[in-house]
Amino acid sequence: MDLELNGRSAIVTGGSRGIGKTVARVLAGDGCNVVITGRYADTLSTSAEEIATATGGRVTPIVADMTSTEQVNAMVATAADALGGRVDILVNNAAAPGGLARGSLAEIRDEDVMLDLDTKVMGYLRCARAVAPYMEQQGWGRIVNIGGLSARQAAGNLSAGVRNSGLSNLTKFLAEELGEHGVCVNLVHPGTTRTERSGPMYAEQAAQQGTSVDEVERRVASRNSTRRIVDAEELAWVVAFLASPRSIAISGETIAAGGGAGINVYH
Repeated sequence: MDLELNGRSAIVTGGSRGIGKTVARVLAGDGCNVVITGRYADTLSTSAEEIATATGGRVTPIVADMTSTEQVNAMVATAADALGGRVDILVNNAAAPGGLARGSLAEIRDEDVMLDLDTKVMGYLRCARAVAPYMEQQGWGRIVNIGGLSARQAAGNLSAGVRNSGLSNLTKFLAEELGEHGVCVNLVHPGTTRTERSGPMYAEQAAQQGTSVDEVERRVASRNSTRRIVDAEELAWVVAFLASPRSIAISGETIAAGGGAGINVYH
């Protein structure tokens, strides 16, 4: 199916690694001109070159910290110039993987929770607010927020759950605000996703547990209905569809893309 993405312009935050990098590669491979953002110039430039080489697309790196309104506004203005004055797609992805506030109630530090919320929830809001005037003027746009299935769990990592739960409300708010201008806004909740971090992480777990990497991966996959770990590219195609004109029937929704993780029913 042609997603009609050729020639579209996209910003992918947190695009230097992991899910964000893969989303940027899929969008570029489908014909989008892409800006990727991150905090570290060297890593960001290397990733932009890798994506451009792999896809033949135009990929522009722009350094920005999502906790700074000034930097976000400057990034979007610079990105719009690089993209020919348009911003068709925003993929909000920048965040600390897994969240920062881990441990028991007594161990959770205020500053970790606040930084997680400032980076992910407020960062997504800052980016959406900055791109909105471009999308409103164009009469078209797509915003895809990347959350996480920790939103549906109340154990293990407080700030990851809180920040991702909050994104559901933010997403619906943005969809209502921008929908009349032809802008659709949706939230994707990844579960366990295979990225470049997975191999070393599973190897470390296998060593600690005295087992094989295959066994660790089997245990992880057993939590999903499909009994397999979702690959970042498979997740990226879900994002690409929601970023495309083909997704016009979907807005303000929260979509789980974790291979059927969990047994709860949501309706």
